[in-house]
Amino acid sequence: MKGPLFYSKILLFGEYGIIKDSKGLSIPYNFFKGALKSDGKPSPEALKSNEALRAFAVHLAKIQSKGVVSFDLEALDKDISEGMYFDSSIPQGYGIGSSGALVAAVYDKYAKDKITVLENLTREKLLKLKRIFGEMESFFHGKSSGLDPLNSYLSLPILINSKDNIESTSLPSQNKEGKGAVFLLDSGITGETAPMVQIFMEKMKQEGFRNVIKDKFIKHTDACVDHFLKGDIKGLFGHVKQLSHVVLDHFKPMIPQQFHHLWKKGIESNTYYLKLCGSGGGGYILGFTEDIDRARKELEGHKLEVVYNF
Repeated sequence: MKGPLFYSKILLFGEYGIIKDSKGLSIPYNFFKGALKSDGKPSPEALKSNEALRAFAVHLAKIQSKGVVSFDLEALDKDISEGMYFDSSIPQGYGIGSSGALVAAVYDKYAKDKITVLENLTREKLLKLKRIFGEMESFFHGKSSGLDPLNSYLSLPILINSKDNIESTSLPSQNKEGKGAVFLLDSGITGETAPMVQIFMEKMKQEGFRNVIKDKFIKHTDACVDHFLKGDIKGLFGHVKQLSHVVLDHFKPMIPQQFHHLWKKGIESNTYYLKLCGSGGGGYILGFTEDIDRARKELEGHKLEVVYNF
């Protein structure tokens, strides 16, 4: 048995901001993927995943009792007892939705009366899915917006206008010959979402930080989303630079120590601009550059993956 594939995602804009109602833009990233699988020859990883699914099933039974969504728990338990696991190439703790893909796969296979991708996806249906996925994914992060699983489940770019206003969207076509690029930079460290979100929530208790979020972080995030979707590259890079600056000044704990100087170097040289990919603390860092060859030279010794070309 091997179920359908679910992909990783990249939140291009909106990390932390969407907690406070900024805009956001999330895109599927097909380079990494996962599927539910049973094959009778479990590896140590498969056994570990099977154990995690067992604990996850207990969590799903709790959600079901709240009446949010109902699952075929019998079938799920049977498959788990027969060794089912989540076979995934999505690195964990890298901010690209490893738990989101798992949640999407389980919902797809076991939810009753599920909302499918083939339906006319009204805003109500998208919000309902997001709410269900948020409840399911809270097992992994303590609190979840439900966006990662939503992106993985639909495999469509999602525009977040605000907490209660989300829609699927289309991106400007890529220019494969273009020198401009969005890239992933591998920090080589695993990050954990819950402690990072905890730091953010603590900081939000300070009025000064709240003002920075409102007047700078959200302002630049919203502008980045608008410019990106319009294909206005000049406007986009102006705001990405500002956003990179705000993150360096106010989100230092979320940036791995050894990347502080690279972050600053990008802003000062205008060769590339870095921003958080997900909650930070490790995993991938997102980069934007108008000249990928120059950026590669400046970031020599680091692994770069291009995800979008301008």
